[in-house]
Amino acid sequence: MDFARTDELEEVAGLAGQVFGSLAKPDRVAEVEAHEDGFDRTLWRALADAGLLGVALPEQFGGGGQGVLGLVAVLEQQGKRVTAVPLWPVLAAAALPLAHFGSDDQIERWLPGVIDGRSILAGAFESAPGQDMPIQGTRKGDSVIASGEIAAVPAAGVADGIVVPVRCTDGSVVVAVVPIDTAGITTAALDVTTHENTAAVHFGEVEITAGQQLPGDGAEIAAWTRRRARTALSALQLGVCEEALRMTAAYTCERVQFGRPLSTNQAVAVRAADAYLDTEAIRLTTDRAAWLLDSGREEEAESASLVAKWWASRGGLRVVHATQHLHGGIGADVDYPIHRYFLWGRQNAFTLGSADAVAAELGDGLDTAPAIGAAG
Repeated sequence: MDFARTDELEEVAGLAGQVFGSLAKPDRVAEVEAHEDGFDRTLWRALADAGLLGVALPEQFGGGGQGVLGLVAVLEQQGKRVTAVPLWPVLAAAALPLAHFGSDDQIERWLPGVIDGRSILAGAFESAPGQDMPIQGTRKGDSVIASGEIAAVPAAGVADGIVVPVRCTDGSVVVAVVPIDTAGITTAALDVTTHENTAAVHFGEVEITAGQQLPGDGAEIAAWTRRRARTALSALQLGVCEEALRMTAAYTCERVQFGRPLSTNQAVAVRAADAYLDTEAIRLTTDRAAWLLDSGREEEAESASLVAKWWASRGGLRVVHATQHLHGGIGADVDYPIHRYFLWGRQNAFTLGSADAVAAELGDGLDTAPAIGAAG
């Protein structure tokens, strides 16, 4: 594997950096959190106009064709700005599985709107394999009657549709794309750690028609989607850690105590170095998982995405704790910028499974998975 980004991916990262850098200043981020339902519509429109909402989708559907590596490049830039736009739940957990598994009618209905920013699809894949899915269904002819509640779905409060796995009473799994205004679906807004738009979603005897069900094995579709969602979250965490570390390096170099910069204290330097190592581990494991996914090596990508998510969870938590602590008392000020990185780091760490949960899932599959170092 070549870890160097291609020229195309560097251009994607550069463009994303420009968009986020110009429209996601700290004051604007705070305004969106407080007054705009945790969703920056102006930034979302700018991302669509720049072609970044379709960067990972196939060219045949109007996307940029840059795959998961392209999505990673964009999400890293979002993480640096910790700004409330639902890129990973819309693109990794909804648009990508729809493009790969959806019928022609489903793709035609939803994907153009996602790419140009008119429509928002929220992916709801929080439950882990082997656990009961929160939405349970009973087959009724070609339809599925679904009930249950998903505790937290990112962007559900502003979504036009939801992509959701349903476990049926016969043991099968269906993944469906369902309009959010379907009879029986209700949402309840939540205030989560990052203050992004999030809602609990309740299904009460909702009829999921055959036309809303993605063709194919639902269990396979759900697993395919989780690999990409985990990798996307890891990329977001990478950006959070990178920027938090950059801010901390600048602060400790400028802050003088007892006649010398904080950065010259050995304890400060060692803790910052440990945070750098954790950040680089997130980078390498995320890039490897994304590369395997884009190469079609799904079996190897299963373990690789879990390894990336483990580092994003365990290593990411260490980084945001270290960067906050190295700011001293000001790091605990909720209005000081580094605190927002601490909040995002914690949210990312526990979304789609904590480090311990991810390690348990990884361990369950190691007896059949390829060796972790086997990929090219």
